[in-house]
Amino acid sequence: MTAPVGDSEISIILPALNEAEALEILLPELRRLHPMAEIVVVDDGSTDDTAQVASEEGVRVISHPYRKGNGAAVKTGIRSATRPFLVLMDADGQHNPGEIAALMEKLPRYELVVGARIEDFTSPWHRRLANRVYNRFATYLTQIPILDLTSGFRALPRRLALQFCYLLPNTYSYPSTLTLSLVRAGYSVAYVPIQVRKRIGRSKISLLRDGVRFLLIIMKVIMLFAPLRVFLPISMASFVLGLF
Repeated sequence: MTAPVGDSEISIILPALNEAEALEILLPELRRLHPMAEIVVVDDGSTDDTAQVASEEGVRVISHPYRKGNGAAVKTGIRSATRPFLVLMDADGQHNPGEIAALMEKLPRYELVVGARIEDFTSPWHRRLANRVYNRFATYLTQIPILDLTSGFRALPRRLALQFCYLLPNTYSYPSTLTLSLVRAGYSVAYVPIQVRKRIGRSKISLLRDGVRFLLIIMKVIMLFAPLRVFLPISMASFVLGLF
């Protein structure tokens, strides 16, 4: 039987952009629940006191000289972590540190464990709708149940994160890329139901950017898994219409 992963084996990575207010609440909670874990805050060019708050809490702080993107901050954290297992989570307080243990329970039996949002009433309706479309479309193309393609709350071995790190974009769509890459490579993915809390502070995501992100993720799923399954019927329909 595989031994459970302990606190001393995990690095908790928090990509942060202007999250000083949230970190004042989140970091003490993390340290209380996981005192032996390595906590790494990657400050992505914040203009507030994000780095100072994190430093005062006694966690590791890595600062980008300017804003590079959420995915870029995650990649910096992956490369800088020193423990064999990683927990990736948002720094805005939406992910409950008390649910980290549930993710860790499934490691290392699974290569990726994702916190799947059960009921996310904290996000705007258009984001909830887009997430449902992502999940169903990805499930259809991969023929594998995808319960939460875009969740940023996840755990995996650092060696795998490093292996696929170069594929991850510098944007908020890094979770979908990571999930799809591991599924494509034949690794096992597990999902743990989580409750999302109301974020602290202002969201960094807009309706326009969400729309573009929606299209990019859909295209990514298509190109990775079944380009002919989608584009062949479209091409055939266009050909037939062109005959008239």
